[in-house]
Amino acid sequence: MKINTQNLVPITEANQNFSRVARMVDKNGAVIILKNNVPRYVLLEFSQFAGEETAADDDVESISKRILATNRHAFEELANELEEPILESLFPPSS
Repeated sequence: MKINTQNLVPITEANQNFSRVARMVDKNGAVIILKNNVPRYVLLEFSQFAGEETAADDDVESISKRILATNRHAFEELANELEEPILESLFPPSS
């Protein structure tokens, strides 16, 4: 990850002059807030955050579909093995 040094802001400055930091986000897209001279927080536009969240959800969905497709036979076999005991425990045979 490349970090533009122009986007680094000490936490004390962010605390004292938040409107300036917000303008930096508007101009540059993101600001990294330092605590004890170490990157600690990222401030970004909400639209950019929402886009990242959607991408993460899409990644999870595509990965889960791939895992299910790759292991479908094993999942079906496991379901068949478990189905009967589960049904019997839920609906015991009447005497």
